[in-house]
Amino acid sequence: MKAIIFAGGVGTRLWPLSRKKSPKQFEKIISNLSTLQLAAGRLQPDFTWENIYVSTGKPYVSIVQEQLDQLPPRHVIGEPQVRDVGPAVGLMAALLMKEAPTEPIAILWSDHLVKKEALFRKLLTTAGEVITKNPDKLVFVTQKPRFPSENLGYIQFGKAVQTVNGVEFYEFVDAHYRPDVETAKQYMEDRHHGWNLGYFVTTPKFLWSLYTKFAPNLARDITRIADAWQTEAFESVLDRIYPTLDKINFDNAILEKLNPSDAFVVMENIEWSDIGAWEALKEALEDSDDKNVTQGDVRLEDTVDSLVYNYNKKQLVVTIDVDGMLVVNTDDVLLVCKKTSVPKVKKLVESMHGTEHDHLT
Repeated sequence: MKAIIFAGGVGTRLWPLSRKKSPKQFEKIISNLSTLQLAAGRLQPDFTWENIYVSTGKPYVSIVQEQLDQLPPRHVIGEPQVRDVGPAVGLMAALLMKEAPTEPIAILWSDHLVKKEALFRKLLTTAGEVITKNPDKLVFVTQKPRFPSENLGYIQFGKAVQTVNGVEFYEFVDAHYRPDVETAKQYMEDRHHGWNLGYFVTTPKFLWSLYTKFAPNLARDITRIADAWQTEAFESVLDRIYPTLDKINFDNAILEKLNPSDAFVVMENIEWSDIGAWEALKEALEDSDDKNVTQGDVRLEDTVDSLVYNYNKKQLVVTIDVDGMLVVNTDDVLLVCKKTSVPKVKKLVESMHGTEHDHLT
């Protein structure tokens, strides 16, 4: 079984730590490790380095190779231009079609936290067993909702169809994009919706068949790239064709058109968190709502429910009488804001493009 970790985003909601030159998935956020390193590490020992691939942006290939130095260099694919998730997943499906078309693959992402790693691996490997017997299926791996989130998608499932290794596999019913809070509460209550993590297990052959069926123009152009895989011309062909691919999200290109009979769903509490924003990182790491989350040289006095991260080794960060705040100190930027103000961070970064502060974005 193989795993593909996608590590191509920029992550402006984690600014000023995450920048264009070094996005969030490569920064040391937890235990002096990047989330990319955590994503690859939690697959061990069930996945060997020979069975792990990383899809990233071309400017970040050297960072990936440095942080995952046991990964074979040819397993790091650098996209020359961001074309959204649809082309990124399609390209990896086409490339692995060349190597092992019917071997199960796990589609994973580099900017998440999973605390129950052993259970997570069990879900992936068990899903791999099911896909081995059902190569023309797809298994969604979902998180049991912890709260009615408006910022996440949901996978709706029906009755249980089989149990393998103690893992329940359910009928796939539908996928729902970010609901309003009342709808999210209903999803929590009916117990037939899991958070859509973007994780799934299938075979390259089946995944590629979905592209040829639902996104034929994209599949045609990706095929031209895949035909050069493992040749000296691959990089030049990739650089020439990939920037011309249709820019489309995977959900719009494939997921929304998927026949429910073609998929299963598993849902467990793997203690997953999307740490793409500072308030989400705090929620993932805190012991309780009023607790603080810190990193670096900091001193807190009468401070509650705050995240204080100091990356400047030459400074001490001190907070006094602070409640519900985010403080992030880097060598060239100090961010101070309320937890509830995090959505404004992305807009701020976008407003800095083309200004005298563009180099800080």
